[in-house]
Amino acid sequence: MSGDTALNLYRLQFGLREAEQRAFDLFLQNLVKGTSHLSLGQEAVAAGFAAAMQPGDLTFCTYRGHAHTLARGVPVEKVLGELMGRDNGLMRGKGGSMHLTSVEHGVMGSYAIVGAHLPIACGAAWRAQYQGKKDVTACFFGDGTTNIGAFHEALNLAVIWKLPVVFVCENNLYMEYTPIGDVTAVKRPAADRAGAYGLEAIVVDGQDADAVFEVAKTAFAKARAGEGPSLIECLTYRYSGHSRADPAKYRPEGELDQWRARDPIKLYRARLVERGVAESVLSKIESEIRGEVDRATEACKAAPVSSESILSTDVYADGGWAWRN
Repeated sequence: MSGDTALNLYRLQFGLREAEQRAFDLFLQNLVKGTSHLSLGQEAVAAGFAAAMQPGDLTFCTYRGHAHTLARGVPVEKVLGELMGRDNGLMRGKGGSMHLTSVEHGVMGSYAIVGAHLPIACGAAWRAQYQGKKDVTACFFGDGTTNIGAFHEALNLAVIWKLPVVFVCENNLYMEYTPIGDVTAVKRPAADRAGAYGLEAIVVDGQDADAVFEVAKTAFAKARAGEGPSLIECLTYRYSGHSRADPAKYRPEGELDQWRARDPIKLYRARLVERGVAESVLSKIESEIRGEVDRATEACKAAPVSSESILSTDVYADGGWAWRN
């Protein structure tokens, strides 16, 4: 891996951590309305895949989609503004935390319904195949989605039609409040089912951005070459509860500390130092990102709240609200 790629991976991970932590802080100040689902601890997955993607590739993600949206290049001000219901938000504050979308950046939506976006991702990949284009669709989902019918339907269809789609399970051990192992017949909820659809069982350390990047690069190359889909299970962990309303008291004592010991950003920073990257270089990256997040925060606080005039816009595909049949 080139030095530039490695530094970009660190910049991405550190930026995601700072943005998510700021979203947490703003929620405690009652500036984030509703709830939110944070990816603190899972940054290596979003960063590793985003670094392996090309312009034009598409991202589909869940309601825990802040990190994936930011990783594709959406400005942090746009995301924080959306969470805060401000007019400078990604969708002028109308969508909120669980519906982040930016077609310009290839982010085709965050989906609040578990598993709903997997068949849609197949449709996006089919469009590329039908039109003879080389973009690849990446579809991220949690471990709980593997017990949803749409997971199996989407995998089967993607394999039969050899669609250019990469399915990525972010296995953070818990669905909402239930350990995935308590309700799943196999140990690895995604990888152990890959063989049923003729796919390779791929498991990667989701705390290691280099490992994620390499497996993502291989999967994207396979899809771009017309060789069909991949299913990748990333083993990771969320530091906070399912949502901001969840204190996560169901977790065994000591489990969080064990995973914090393998914090993806600390691991990657130490690796870069071992490779000879100067502390001053890393400190400069961190300072720049903190400044960017601070400026974005102040801009969002100063921005007006969303106007009621947008309530009747973009309800239907024609941009309006009137029902037509």
